[in-house]
Amino acid sequence: MARLRDGYAEFAQRGAIILAVGPNTAASFQKYWSAEKIPCIGIPDPEHRIAALYHQEVSLFSLGRLPLMCIVDRAGRIRFAHYGVSMADIPDNETLLNVIDQLADSSN
Repeated sequence: MARLRDGYAEFAQRGAIILAVGPNTAASFQKYWSAEKIPCIGIPDPEHRIAALYHQEVSLFSLGRLPLMCIVDRAGRIRFAHYGVSMADIPDNETLLNVIDQLADSSN
């Protein structure tokens, strides 16, 4: 989450909204988001409904969900999806910003 948080201003300048979905309860999300001053929106998914919708995998060896990064356009279509194979397998901000820029260029 730190990577997205660190580059939050660049995402916001492009009109991107960052949503973080996790297996936590609403109270847990609120406590963590407040303590860490995370500017993104946290969506609790303790029943794993959203994770199932996007086919996010769970690894028993990693003790949780593997990273999934999606860029969804304004029409609700997934335009980019990265399914991590380990907890550290997360695209960098530059990659995500490039995809957002390409989508913006193609819509002009």
